[in-house]
Amino acid sequence: MFRQLLHSLSPSLVQSGRRSSLACSTNLALFSTQTTAKMSLEEAKKCAAYKAVDEYVKDNTVVGVGSGSTVVYAVHRIAERVKAEGLKLVCIPTSFQARQLIIEHGLVLGDLECNPRLDCAIDGADEVDAKMVLIKGGGGCLLQEKIVASCADRLVVIADYTKDSAKLGQQYRKGIPIEVAPMAYVPIKGKVESRFGGTLKLRMAVAKAGPVVTDNGNFILDWSFPADKEHDWDAVNREIMMIPGVVDTGLFVGMATKAYFGQQDGSVTERSA
Repeated sequence: MFRQLLHSLSPSLVQSGRRSSLACSTNLALFSTQTTAKMSLEEAKKCAAYKAVDEYVKDNTVVGVGSGSTVVYAVHRIAERVKAEGLKLVCIPTSFQARQLIIEHGLVLGDLECNPRLDCAIDGADEVDAKMVLIKGGGGCLLQEKIVASCADRLVVIADYTKDSAKLGQQYRKGIPIEVAPMAYVPIKGKVESRFGGTLKLRMAVAKAGPVVTDNGNFILDWSFPADKEHDWDAVNREIMMIPGVVDTGLFVGMATKAYFGQQDGSVTERSA
């Protein structure tokens, strides 16, 4: 009976069904590829985070906990080691997110008032160039991240392979974040564009009307700088910091001690300052 029904169908309808089946198979294969790629990226982050924690987190130390998706794996590994090895640590957060991670994993929460000097800080980055200059602040936490990093003997960067670049702007195209006092964002925008070129855009919020407001009550300007120029990032950073109303920038120059980049094959490459 099924064969009779099949023969009764018009050739065009049968051909249409075949095309639909082929389209479904193609979409399924595409979805599978995308899922695998995403899993590889997350696994790369995890590999970098675990290796950094295993090499730099020691007993009876104060550790700065960065912000972002890769740091989640670092905190998980820290919690594993605290439970397995009985490590005595104090963790200093760089954001609301980091603070919540520390609390949720049952780690000891500290602050810079009681712990002004840290043994190390472990944080992510949006991009790392060949000279170990970082762009940070894609998640809007650059000020507290830089403060905590400046108090640490060693800043250890953890990232996946997509954050490793020969020069800034090669892979990360969202620009350099600049945290600014709200009343000054328009004058600062004009001054940076006039002096260095490129364009600055006020970062807008996703789940609220209006701009992103940082944990410190400030706005963020994202600077898409001219990528065809060679930049002395130390000089650029210092000059921007001198503009009244600039709170800090997402340029971390001469701060990182070591960077770990998780690769697609599960290995981890390292770069030292």
